[in-house]
Amino acid sequence: MNTRRLAINRLRERLPADGAVIDRFIARHGAPIIEGERATFLFRGAADEVWVRHRVVGLPDPLAMRRLPGTELWAVTTDLPSGSRVEYQLETRRGEHYERFNDPLNPIVAHSPVGSSSVCVATGYEEPSWVHEDPEARKGEIVEDSLQSKALRREQPVKLYLPARYTRAQRYPLLVVHDGQDYLDYAAMKTVLDNLIHRLDVAPLVAAFIPPRDRLVEYPNHAPHARFVARELVPMLEGRLSLLDEPTGRCLMGSSFGGIASLSTAVRYPGDFGSLFLQSASMVFTDIGTDHGGGPAFDPVVKFMNRYRAKPTAPVERIFMSCGTYEPLITPNRSMVPVFRGTGMTVKYVEARDGHNWADWRDRLRDGLSWLFPGPQKFVYE
Repeated sequence: MNTRRLAINRLRERLPADGAVIDRFIARHGAPIIEGERATFLFRGAADEVWVRHRVVGLPDPLAMRRLPGTELWAVTTDLPSGSRVEYQLETRRGEHYERFNDPLNPIVAHSPVGSSSVCVATGYEEPSWVHEDPEARKGEIVEDSLQSKALRREQPVKLYLPARYTRAQRYPLLVVHDGQDYLDYAAMKTVLDNLIHRLDVAPLVAAFIPPRDRLVEYPNHAPHARFVARELVPMLEGRLSLLDEPTGRCLMGSSFGGIASLSTAVRYPGDFGSLFLQSASMVFTDIGTDHGGGPAFDPVVKFMNRYRAKPTAPVERIFMSCGTYEPLITPNRSMVPVFRGTGMTVKYVEARDGHNWADWRDRLRDGLSWLFPGPQKFVYE
């Protein structure tokens, strides 16, 4: 697109502009302004400096905004390829006071365990229909349970998803979901399961949503956690529910550190699980030295990954992987695909123009679940 024809540049050509002109400009275009593969972020207000804060690898962070002369309107334009979805906030400086907040001109907001962010969506991105409740879809059930874990030395809660029409006359695959409560809260996973099973994209399954007490301790190759999952949780569920009694019917799932928990548990108990669903897994490693740049929390991750890369094994038969192209973990995730395939495991890997966030992981659920647990509809069209 000719940058001279961008809306913000046409406004610049009309300066000076009074408040009424700025009002009409914002009312007409909204914010951010998406034009082709360009996005213009706006802020209106008195400030000494304004920035767009984000976590998009490849773009300067922060993006400095510039005030249009004679106005209180600030703007910055950047590239935004088709299909992109970006979470961001604005930051202002007034004297010595700095403030960071969601974009007041943008009503689209995403939520996560650490708060909320504004969302900028490019041309071509569409929120999947199956992330919203479908009144025609039969509803599964969430059952709260717990078990006394010797491995973790505590009472461990677990939430179980039972599909609609669950019956002991049928045996179901088991999906163990790390950061389970977050998947339910921020990835709408119960609704997604209800819809995808109803649409015959995914076979009926049982899901165990497990929350950590301290994920930075329990998830990076933690022996007690792996023992809890493989030797306590799975046997308990197989004793209580009608599950497939074979490794191909068991899958470990997780995002970020939860992906490391899934992989390391499978490596510690090879052959116990048939598949892994890894989303933006924190598979950070070093090829030389020990400086990985992730801070102390990543030390056990790097130690595990370096050891695994030195002697790769095939603890499962299949792995589904997803990662956002705008997140720092894209490079290690891409790098691990041939390593996994080299062991003989079947790997399906997908990317999206998104970041390290729950909406990205939610949007990839259909891809992963329908490949790992295909329903009748998948067999018809594939």
